[in-house]
Amino acid sequence: MKITRAEVEHVARLARLELSESELDTFTVQMDGILAYVDKLNTLNTDGIVPTSHAVPMENAFREDTLKDSIGVENAVANAPKHAESFFRVPKVIE
Repeated sequence: MKITRAEVEHVARLARLELSESELDTFTVQMDGILAYVDKLNTLNTDGIVPTSHAVPMENAFREDTLKDSIGVENAVANAPKHAESFFRVPKVIE
């Protein structure tokens, strides 16, 4: 067995979880199964395999920053339901 009931109780205590007796038994069996599966993976030959952080290649999807003229105040407030000078008018929400 990879994990004992006492270890499961210890982890539950650290996580501040109250587990019943049946939950402790269930989680001990389940966690033991998970750790046994991980142990199977440890038997694989990974020599020459480069560690990765993603399953697929990742690259930066951002565009270069370029300086552009703004759209201007008139265009910014053109479709606003209400505006005053260069400001959007919104309903009052604080008394």
